[in-house]
Amino acid sequence: MERIGLIGLGIMGKPMARNLLRAGYPLIVHNRRRAPMDELVELSARAADSPKQLAAGSNIVITMLPDSETVARVVSGENGIFDGAEPGTIVIDMSTTSPRVARELSISAEARGFAMLDAPVSGGEVGAQDATLSIMVGGTADAFTRVLPILRVLGSNVVHVGGAGAGQLTKAANQIIVALTIAAVAEALVLVAKAGGDPARARQAMLGGFASSRILELHGQRMLTANFAPGGRVRTHHKDLQIALELAEQYGLTLPLTEQVDALFQELVQRGHGEDDHSALIKLLEDRAQVRVAAENPV
Repeated sequence: MERIGLIGLGIMGKPMARNLLRAGYPLIVHNRRRAPMDELVELSARAADSPKQLAAGSNIVITMLPDSETVARVVSGENGIFDGAEPGTIVIDMSTTSPRVARELSISAEARGFAMLDAPVSGGEVGAQDATLSIMVGGTADAFTRVLPILRVLGSNVVHVGGAGAGQLTKAANQIIVALTIAAVAEALVLVAKAGGDPARARQAMLGGFASSRILELHGQRMLTANFAPGGRVRTHHKDLQIALELAEQYGLTLPLTEQVDALFQELVQRGHGEDDHSALIKLLEDRAQVRVAAENPV
């Protein structure tokens, strides 16, 4: 059985670690804060003091980190994964980063005798807990085949989408769709509320038609209850849309809808809501419309 190391035990990483332990994999964990490591050690994981130490005891290393800069530092920086890993190790970065960073790290890994996969995910905290994540994987076919059983422990839809960087490119596209759909749901519910309708009953009706989506189902419910405890943070989604917009600029594209929604996320961050769930986008629209969608007893 592969020896797995997992770095980053936040909203997504900790439930992923739990699923790997339930599947019986030997697991080493590392995190900036000690408390999540201690929690997993009680479930039979081992704790490492550094990414280097973790990599030395693993032959598959998974990272779930907040941004490109952190991933690059943890993977290739001092006392990083590359310093501790042995040839043949596969590093799976499941964070959301730029395709450029993914390709650069893949080239560096190959030069050291490792393989690097970029395998960002979609599905949020619920998907991580329930092991129903959608996982979009970039990298070599051989490395993908080797780690596929592990990825199937973490997600229900695992797709090899191309070479190095292709996973992150697909995730950028995914985040555009998610962000614009959140905005569409928020606008629709605010319109219903402003016009004197019942947003909860309207949502219930729309769930049975072409407007139905996981975002209308899950994030629409969050909006109706004003429950913005983070599953996917505003700050994180703003960062993800910046990646998409940078890619568009690189290829001479304009993404006008993405630009507009990203501006809303940026305004939320500036207002101090960066740590809220991204469904909190509705707060801005409610303020502008001078109406509240949340009901005391939503359907």
